[in-house]
Amino acid sequence: MIQELLLNKTILAGAVGWMAAQVIKTIIYAVLNKKIDLTRMVGDGGMPSAHSATVTAVAISIAYECGLGSPVFALAAFFAFIVMHDASGVRLETGKQAQQINDMWELMARMTDEVTPPEQKLKEFVGHTKLQVAMGFLCGLISTLLLYTFIM
Repeated sequence: MIQELLLNKTILAGAVGWMAAQVIKTIIYAVLNKKIDLTRMVGDGGMPSAHSATVTAVAISIAYECGLGSPVFALAAFFAFIVMHDASGVRLETGKQAQQINDMWELMARMTDEVTPPEQKLKEFVGHTKLQVAMGFLCGLISTLLLYTFIM
């Protein structure tokens, strides 16, 4: 059973797409912020979108394995579109709202001793810009094309 999972090309493609995006995201973060933060290897948000890279890699792999006309590819393509749309829509807005709420808590805490800010801030880095989603798409596409060209 485990061997079957490890030999599943679509799972491998999705994992490689996700890993490629996370490594690139960590490098970009380190260059821009002049510090290495290994939590970016598993963190949400940032450039490129690992969500987009993963679902794109899975859809492209399914296209290779089952064909563009297969119902399974249609399902994967629509699933990828929904995930990418959500990453640049609802999740991006959620991050913006979290930032505003965190700022309000901080302001209230400075204004009075009666307000105690929450122990942990709301997570602000959860969504993606359209550019980050597009770059995640490219990352998933390229990583899967390379994987199928040179390894599978």
